[in-house]
Amino acid sequence: MGLEFEIWIVVILCLTFFVSGFVDSVAGGGGLINIPIFLLVGAPPEFALGTAKMSATTGKIAALINYAKSGFINWRLALVGLPAAVIGGTLGTKAILYFDSADIGKIILFLLPVGIMAVILPRKNLNAAKEITKVKIYLVVPMICFVLGFYDGFFGPGAGSFFIIALNFFVGLTLVQAAAMTKVFNLATAFSSFVVFATAGKVFFVVGILLIFFSIMGNITGSSLAIKIGSKFIKAVLIFSLSMLFVSLAWKLFAA
Repeated sequence: MGLEFEIWIVVILCLTFFVSGFVDSVAGGGGLINIPIFLLVGAPPEFALGTAKMSATTGKIAALINYAKSGFINWRLALVGLPAAVIGGTLGTKAILYFDSADIGKIILFLLPVGIMAVILPRKNLNAAKEITKVKIYLVVPMICFVLGFYDGFFGPGAGSFFIIALNFFVGLTLVQAAAMTKVFNLATAFSSFVVFATAGKVFFVVGILLIFFSIMGNITGSSLAIKIGSKFIKAVLIFSLSMLFVSLAWKLFAA
């Protein structure tokens, strides 16, 4: 497939990225929507992953700035975890590019339930932070960043949720602190992954720039309505939508 899209495909992708941005701002899991839609309209899987990373990187920058202004970023942890996150994201992306398009599509299909699980897993709200020992700082944090960075580079959707859970449970950060640090590490893994995809020529840049705009608009709309609608309702809609996407994608990839 070339770098040209028919108008109706562009319209579908714009609406998809608006919806995924909306859902991501409220319940997380936006990548679980836009990547399958990319595949369903006929985009090569590696281009779907690469272009989605382009959009994700931009959104994470804005979120990180907000957390940094609020003073929730632990820069000591950030400096320790960032190298591992970058290495993990880079290696994960290089690994997925070793497969051909047909195999990547099937890998995405099998990993979708993993991403869904990350979004719907309950999170215990730990309001009091635990002691952050040197072992956690210099061993646990880099391990988390490398493993989840590899997953983010290899696939991506659900990585942010996994980061929050891991930093909360294994390191002892509160959920707010974990969410803030997740933006740091997730941005590093997403950006390093995007660079690898872009270097390999696996990004729809022209369409991607347009999709970034719709993703941002979706995030703004979603965050504005989050209090009125509630994340539980959004998650219920998300699970239903993902189930339909999963069935459709399975039929497309495996129907003879």
